[in-house]
Amino acid sequence: MAVERIVDTSVHDEDSGDIDEQEIEITLRPQSFADYVGQDRLKRNLKLAIDAAKKREEPIDHVLLYGPPGLGKTTMATVIANEMGKNIRITAGPAIERAGDLASILTNLGDGDVLFIDEIHRLSRTVEEVLYSAMEDFKLDIVIGKGPAARSVRLDLPKFTVIGATTRTGALAAPLRDRFGLIHRLEFYSPTEISQVITRAATILDSEIHSDSADLLSTRARLTPRIANRLLKRVRDYADVNGDGIIDSLTTKKALALLEIDELGLDPADRHLLTSIIDNYGNNPVGLNTIAALTGDEATTIEDFYEPYLLQLGFIERTPRGRRVTPKAYRHLGKTIPENEQ
Repeated sequence: MAVERIVDTSVHDEDSGDIDEQEIEITLRPQSFADYVGQDRLKRNLKLAIDAAKKREEPIDHVLLYGPPGLGKTTMATVIANEMGKNIRITAGPAIERAGDLASILTNLGDGDVLFIDEIHRLSRTVEEVLYSAMEDFKLDIVIGKGPAARSVRLDLPKFTVIGATTRTGALAAPLRDRFGLIHRLEFYSPTEISQVITRAATILDSEIHSDSADLLSTRARLTPRIANRLLKRVRDYADVNGDGIIDSLTTKKALALLEIDELGLDPADRHLLTSIIDNYGNNPVGLNTIAALTGDEATTIEDFYEPYLLQLGFIERTPRGRRVTPKAYRHLGKTIPENEQ
């Protein structure tokens, strides 16, 4: 059974007081480029495209945003819609099961509206084929009836913008990927940017936080805003229960020790994954399915939620024969480095 992780980059639905985490996260999301911290290169390119589209009084080109989870793809889609002054409809690839579901969504869009599809790589092939002509020609081909009486009808659609988000660009069909005019990757944030995210979130949550505490949290947040906000909320809880509600460095250190988040942002699940590989296979390459069996997680969970940050730290490397733990990870965990690696 998978361990519940404070540094998980997916959105949880559990209750946090009288408001669930998803609602809290929405309140912390910036609504404009001015409020959006980080991703400066992406913001420059998108702002140029938005200004040009508004000058021509046209919708912005279809946008594909990709990168590890928790970096702000959904937030960026909302910002784009706000900057364009248009409405946004948010859905996810797995939620659009049939072509009729997509047709219902598309026919209810207004001129210039934004359709945000999270996990767009998980769209079914039949839905994708309907989306092709909708994105390219703003036409919707639907079949009415069955058997010999079936007939195809082509409907005109308003000119809209699709913003797709994916953590796995390789899983996206090439014909669908080619229909996006703007394709951008969201990068991991710097500790300074994460510190700014934390300070801004604390202000919104009406919590007082010292600058050194924000800097300390930024080193534990795995360079990801979603994790930074989640850590801030847990430290705020600790400060409210065990102190005067002010988040200072001592309170932050005690809360992080309670959460078992180390100085690089690794949690018990990360350390368990690394030590399981080391204890069972040493420095030999290990297959993804074998790692999943060792940790009790699914292979896609390992690939999407564990690996990106461990690769970023240089704790794991991918080889043709499988994943391999590096000497850097041995040193961090206090393990003896094999002689052939020293």
